[in-house]
Amino acid sequence: MNREKLILELQKRGVSCSEEQSFELEKYMHYVLDWNEKMNLTAIKDEEAFYEKMIFDSAIALIELDLTNKKVIDIGTGAGFPGVVLYLLNPNMDLTLLDSTTKKVELLKHYALTNGLKYKTVSQRAEDFAQTNKEQFDYVFARAVAPLNVLIELCTPLLKIGGTFIALKGPGFEDELNDSDGALKKLCCHVQKVIVDVLPECGESRNIIYIVKDKITPKKYPRRYDEIKKNQL
Repeated sequence: MNREKLILELQKRGVSCSEEQSFELEKYMHYVLDWNEKMNLTAIKDEEAFYEKMIFDSAIALIELDLTNKKVIDIGTGAGFPGVVLYLLNPNMDLTLLDSTTKKVELLKHYALTNGLKYKTVSQRAEDFAQTNKEQFDYVFARAVAPLNVLIELCTPLLKIGGTFIALKGPGFEDELNDSDGALKKLCCHVQKVIVDVLPECGESRNIIYIVKDKITPKKYPRRYDEIKKNQL
């Protein structure tokens, strides 16, 4: 995939990407790939694959979605995916990028400062951040972070009532969804819809799961991460 194909494929899906925005995405790709030579940010080093498996793969989270004036957080953002991509395509959001790896967060902070971007960055574990930020966000995103039942416990406490957790998943999401009934019930939320798509060049499946929060999160959630892993809901 290249920049022109990116614009076209997003257009087909109703996601707006202007020429200027596509150049900003390309600029960010080069920033990540340059730093990737010094620290491990992504296994994808080829630009055409990066366009498809990092940028396009993140941007499809905007199908049927407008984040304008919404309070948004990207959990386990890593090198800024999907968060930075979403921001560059829809900058009129209040975005926080959260990751436990300080070096990655510093890279994201540096990019914002040197390019006049207004997203926030936080270096903290999601379960710790949630203790002081419950019911604060309209949307929570997570891409390639953990199994869905674990993510539900980490992410939905951050949502306002009626807010949406959006999980970006690849092949095999059905099994994760089936294993999440307990987490959905205990965290007082439900699956609203799933949008199924494919990466246009490699043909890999991509699935966008929308989970809506119905009630205030019970006080005991999220638990410590070792507890979450040991006794998954």
